[in-house]
Amino acid sequence: MKKKKMVEIKSTVSEMFELPKEITLDMPKINLIGNGQMLVENHRGIIEYTPELIRVNSTVGVIRIQGNELSLRNIGAEDIMISGHIKSMEFI
Repeated sequence: MKKKKMVEIKSTVSEMFELPKEITLDMPKINLIGNGQMLVENHRGIIEYTPELIRVNSTVGVIRIQGNELSLRNIGAEDIMISGHIKSMEFI
C-alpha cells in the first residue's frame, strides 16, 4: 500500500511541475522509428531474445516485441536499441 501511495504522490508532483513521468516514475519510454527500429529506455533487462520475439522487463510489466529478423543493436544499462521488421509491440 505504501508503494502505491508513493507512486500517486510522484505522479501528482510530476504533473504539477510538468516533469516527464518516465524520469520521476521510472517508467519505460519507447521510441519507434517506422517499423524498423525501437528504442526502449528505462528497462529492467531482457527476458527472451529470438529473431521473432524479444521480451523486455520494465516497471510496468513485460514489453513483448514481435517481428522478423529482430536483433539487439545496443544494450545499455538504461536503454536497448532493437532493429528488424517490427510487427507488433504490447505490454503483458
